[in-house]
Amino acid sequence: MSRGGGMRERLAGALAAAGVAWGDVGAYEELDGGTFNTVFRVRRSGGGAGIVVKLAPGADVPVLRYEEGILGTEAWFYEVVRDGAVGVPTPVALAPATAGHLVMSECAGRPWSEVGEKMSEEERRLMRGELGTYVAGLHALEGDGFGYPARSLGPLRGTWREAFLGMVDAILLDAERFGVALPRPVDEVRELFAGHGALLDEVTVPRLVHFDLWDGNILVEDGHVSALIDAERAFWGDPLAEFVSLALFGDIERDEDFLAGYRAAGGPAVIDEGGRRRLALYQAYLYLIMWVEVAPRGYDAGRVEWLRRQVVEPLGLTLDGWARR
Repeated sequence: MSRGGGMRERLAGALAAAGVAWGDVGAYEELDGGTFNTVFRVRRSGGGAGIVVKLAPGADVPVLRYEEGILGTEAWFYEVVRDGAVGVPTPVALAPATAGHLVMSECAGRPWSEVGEKMSEEERRLMRGELGTYVAGLHALEGDGFGYPARSLGPLRGTWREAFLGMVDAILLDAERFGVALPRPVDEVRELFAGHGALLDEVTVPRLVHFDLWDGNILVEDGHVSALIDAERAFWGDPLAEFVSLALFGDIERDEDFLAGYRAAGGPAVIDEGGRRRLALYQAYLYLIMWVEVAPRGYDAGRVEWLRRQVVEPLGLTLDGWARR
């Protein structure tokens, strides 16, 4: 999709806001892998720590409702984690985020998704346990209400039921706006989610949730987790929601090393029968996001077909199961 023009000028403006003059830039390169923002790595001519700059899509580019202001969410997340003194490694925002850009420190390491196959089994187990410790640290942080901090879907809510069903309603409205076909009619999908309201009422404490901790957003170096990045989709909610992306297309209960680290560090999420049913809700919500964003992102046919198999078909089976209850 088009991301708006004048990238070099926008990059220079973002750096200037962080006190870095364009004349001090020794090199910069666009990083691969982003489907929403355009991301640059910047090196200063005098050396020193690297800088990462995210540029949001241009104002003419359509976005999902929950994505409005999410660069601000990412900067907010890093500040909350740093102020909470939980010991979780994240980037540091170098200037207040705006609607158009975020400038932050570069973290050491490479994405787990790029190097995971080269790890020994011992390294993998140790780092999954370490990751569990860090996630427990995130979930120790409590908010004053439930929902997305950017307030694109309204103010924080007093109950998780109200907040989560509002999040679901927003993505369903996006499906209608972009003409995305779902496995069942939008109104029926909304009713199926709402039918689980009593399960959502079991969550009474808003916890900090990253909600995008798939392997590509976990940096590793020298046998350790070096940073958790790309926190744009963070919210205050049920910590169990975190486990969906941590076991994307899998089962978190099979990740014994992660869960051991999480529980040893006092992680509050409990996977019991009610928890498993809530996990299904959060997985279905993530699948809705992954499928609806196909339209504004303009994905190619190959990716659309992959998502149809990996996301739409499982989502349809889940909705069918709910409808039979």
